[in-house]
Amino acid sequence: MSDGRRHIGAAERRARLARRHRLSGPDRVGSPEEVAASLVALHGTDPATVFLAVGARLADPAKTVGETERALYEDRSLVRMHGMRHTMFVFPTELTAVVHAFMAQAFAARERAMLLTHMAAAGAPDAAWLAEVEESTLAALARRGQATAAELSRDEPRLKERFVHEAGKSYEGLHTVSTRLLRVLGVEGKVVRGRPLGSWTSSQFRWAVAPGHPELDTAGAQAELLQRWLAACGPATEADLKWWTGWRVTEVRQALAASGAEAVSLDEGTGYVVGGDADPPEPTVEPWAALLPGLDPTAMGWQQRDWYLAPELRPLLFDRSGNVGPTVWWDGRVVGGWAQRPDGEIVWRVLDGTGVGREAEAAIAAEAERLRAWVGATRVTPRFRTPLERDLSA
Repeated sequence: MSDGRRHIGAAERRARLARRHRLSGPDRVGSPEEVAASLVALHGTDPATVFLAVGARLADPAKTVGETERALYEDRSLVRMHGMRHTMFVFPTELTAVVHAFMAQAFAARERAMLLTHMAAAGAPDAAWLAEVEESTLAALARRGQATAAELSRDEPRLKERFVHEAGKSYEGLHTVSTRLLRVLGVEGKVVRGRPLGSWTSSQFRWAVAPGHPELDTAGAQAELLQRWLAACGPATEADLKWWTGWRVTEVRQALAASGAEAVSLDEGTGYVVGGDADPPEPTVEPWAALLPGLDPTAMGWQQRDWYLAPELRPLLFDRSGNVGPTVWWDGRVVGGWAQRPDGEIVWRVLDGTGVGREAEAAIAAEAERLRAWVGATRVTPRFRTPLERDLSA
């Protein structure tokens, strides 16, 4: 390039994705912790996504459920908490301080202020009363280890108090103190989601006291997170970084400078990698297939996706809010989608225009069987349904 920056084309980006996201066969790993570290974070809005994303990347997918539950609920080496864009993610525990520093502090202050405002408008008790309830709730949770909101309400009856939110308006709602307070404590980093009441697909979680972590400088935390993400997902554009983090442009630029990121040339314009990561060029990888779940961090990793997802495929693979459904991958590109039918069969479809051949279809079929074998009798329906997934699962 005329400016001296090395150009990283789409094919090389797809090779990086295959290796760094643990999707090609030789690059699969042995534990959920390794998967999460490779991706920085796993989308946690849909509980099943966490397990399906891990299973797609483990060398032995039969270990998926047991090992992921161990990491989340026994060893606590993975933690479910609010992160980028105020969305639920699963992070490696060592990242909780970083996430809390750049996101939770400001967000938590707003959440607590909003709760107190809504309570005051409804004539509910004041901040001193709420502080007493909070202290009592945390003490009860510490005694129990893990508990549901209903169990905590038996220890601290004031959690059952209700107040009307936005009285007289079309969206008026009756809120309990437990629901709102536990959410605030979650974004403040004081409590985390524990083991669910049901199976690994359940969204009814118990609560647990959050692991302790140091308070970090916000700018330093932003630089560290961005450096980790670029190591996993770079090269990426400034637009990709702003979208993934949810930060302002000025924050992204400050973090890029503080992290020592290196500028490269992409088909889309200027991109960034971790300093020193531009050379040597990424070696090619053997063709690979994968079936990734809805909201998978690879499919959702970048705002600018043309290098791995053709624009004409998007209407079938995304819902109206921009959430990606289950996707079929071949050699670094999204080529279709998959679903599970009520009888448990894993079905998939390669979409027109993707140009895959028999080798690809055989590899995709093998991945579908691999998925079916470890999912077993569990039935998985994505939280966010997409046109192709609905069609396939019918």
